[in-house]
Amino acid sequence: MAQYSNELRIPKERVAILIGKKGETKKELEDLTKTKIIIDSKEGDIFLSGNDALSVFDVVVVIKAIGRGFNSDIAFLVLKQDYIFEFINTNDFAKTKNDSIRLKGRVIGSEGKSRNTIEELTETNISVYGKTIGIIGLQENVASARKAIESLLSGSPHSNVFRFLEKNRRVIQSKYVLGKRIK
Repeated sequence: MAQYSNELRIPKERVAILIGKKGETKKELEDLTKTKIIIDSKEGDIFLSGNDALSVFDVVVVIKAIGRGFNSDIAFLVLKQDYIFEFINTNDFAKTKNDSIRLKGRVIGSEGKSRNTIEELTETNISVYGKTIGIIGLQENVASARKAIESLLSGSPHSNVFRFLEKNRRVIQSKYVLGKRIK
């Protein structure tokens, strides 16, 4: 049987989240995906191996999500069918370091209200960490959240962005009847 491997690095301060209490998070991820994870906690380097390429890929996505500020429970959602993780680099929108800080503030909002509103209207989870903004949720919802965040980062007023999300949510909800998608 073929052996697949990958390596990646996450910020050192996020390694403890990946490992979990008494190694529980790492072990659960290994068990769920039938992979082996070796962590160099001093450097933040992670080495993965497994017999299934898709499982190794799934582990990479979960670890990247943890590395971008999500807790393990939310990061594990990407193992579910139809859930995805995307992130936006704020440097793509900022010219200076001060711009980057200001733009992250626009997405977070006063006391986190803007981020919470986007999360509620799109049924996604959002993490603002370092130079990135991560989004986890169902594919359609992540696309809406991404568009809203990119609009804020491009300078759109919050009221316009929230109006777009409310309209978009009604459109998405109208495609479902009793929880079943209408084709």
